[in-house]
Amino acid sequence: MPDLHWTIPVARWSSWPAAASVAPDVSFVEPMARRRLSALSRAALKVAYDCAATLPAVRVVFASRHGELRRTTGILCDISAGEPVSPTSFSLSVLNAMTGVFGIARGDRAPASAVSAGAQTLGYALLEAHAQYATDASSPVLLVYADEPADPAYGTIEDEVEGGALAILLDASAQTGRLECARTAFGDDAASAPFEARDATRARFATQSEAVRRCLDAKAPVQWRGPNSTWQWKWHEGA
Repeated sequence: MPDLHWTIPVARWSSWPAAASVAPDVSFVEPMARRRLSALSRAALKVAYDCAATLPAVRVVFASRHGELRRTTGILCDISAGEPVSPTSFSLSVLNAMTGVFGIARGDRAPASAVSAGAQTLGYALLEAHAQYATDASSPVLLVYADEPADPAYGTIEDEVEGGALAILLDASAQTGRLECARTAFGDDAASAPFEARDATRARFATQSEAVRRCLDAKAPVQWRGPNSTWQWKWHEGA
């Protein structure tokens, strides 16, 4: 794959840590639907609403490595035990269940898509969101990343996720800054990189989400090294 370099206009962003001591507020979802939500969907809906509450319509790119895997695992355990499977649990077990709930709660019929790409899920979701916005900038695009570790039943997972949720709203008409993104394959000339490695923080990040949040929080360049490429992010204030 060739090296990639792109910049997205950021209007708003929001994050929710997996270790939060309180449950995320998703009161905009009607009570009957709300009580059926998983912890993953609650976190995703919280950050999505933070970014898009004032918008009449927004395209959504949802990203998650595992998605609703824990719910799916519960369904498989029920089947194994000879128990009936709840239709609601089944309908909410798909990767992008959150986008359906979000659209119904808002009465929003804008398109939604889902991305899952292993440890590099967030990086490629940022690329997908950029591609959608660059193709049609007439309406905002909302990137929502949410994940949680897989059930222990699956054993050790390489490059396991840390959990939590992050949302970024792409909208040049209301942007507060720009997020520069780059993917460089190993072995390429460092001089060709869009911004130099020495500009990035020396901290090592276990996951892409940890690195991107650090970039947005501290406004500092960051790197994340994957199995065959280096990902870099850099914040620029203003338009």
